[in-house]
Amino acid sequence: MKNPFKTYSAFTKAGIQDAIAYRANFLGFFIGEIFYCFVMFFIWKAVFNSSNSPTFMGFSMIDMTLYLFLTNITVFLTDTDSSYAIGEEIRDGSISMRLIKPIKIDLSLLFFELGNKIIIISMVFIPIILGIETYRTIATGGIAFDIVQFLFFILSIVLSYLLSFYLNLAFGYLAFFLMNLWGFNMLKGAILRFLSGGAIPIAFLPIWLQGTLKIMPFASLNYTPVMIYMGKYTGTDLIYYIGLQFVWVIAFILLCKFIWHLAAKHLCVQGG
Repeated sequence: MKNPFKTYSAFTKAGIQDAIAYRANFLGFFIGEIFYCFVMFFIWKAVFNSSNSPTFMGFSMIDMTLYLFLTNITVFLTDTDSSYAIGEEIRDGSISMRLIKPIKIDLSLLFFELGNKIIIISMVFIPIILGIETYRTIATGGIAFDIVQFLFFILSIVLSYLLSFYLNLAFGYLAFFLMNLWGFNMLKGAILRFLSGGAIPIAFLPIWLQGTLKIMPFASLNYTPVMIYMGKYTGTDLIYYIGLQFVWVIAFILLCKFIWHLAAKHLCVQGG
């Protein structure tokens, strides 16, 4: 019996090569994200300076700075091209090549992206985390790093990425019916960034909306791992939100299988 890990590890190697081959694009995107963080930092600094209180909605300026950089590195780590990739393959018909191979489409895409993530972790994630901890140590006057908290953060990041991957994959399967998802992908990205706390913390939203978003999959994409790292979720809250992430991952894996079962029958190649 063929080893499945050996089969899909080839896709991971291809993902690493792809990330290295397009390193200029990768570097440009990273610099753009860092620039965005600093722009947002000065905007929030102005907000806090104009406030009569050292905190805003339970966040201090130190908290807000950590939130900005943690949010962007979390988005960078959990970002996925699964909806775009599968949508393009359905549109141009190259999906047929995956269909005739003895592989699972979702796993082939997943392991390919893992190759990209390995490069991101080594070149971006580790330096950013070191920078965040250096800033926090200087700003607070003491070492705030907690290894247990960090391990839960890593677990949450893994679950966030899997949720993001399968949520986007389920969305990508809509290309079987809509044929082109470019505009919808842009709209989806903007909506998810806001609802997941990528634009502003969910804690800044109305109470009724906070409660809704926290139990839906959106907060699990970004807000949950950031809150874990910052120590905002501890004890039973920590277990609850990680458990909620796990539930949503399973739910979207099953949803993808269901949509795939229905949608594969509607494959129509444009221009083929």
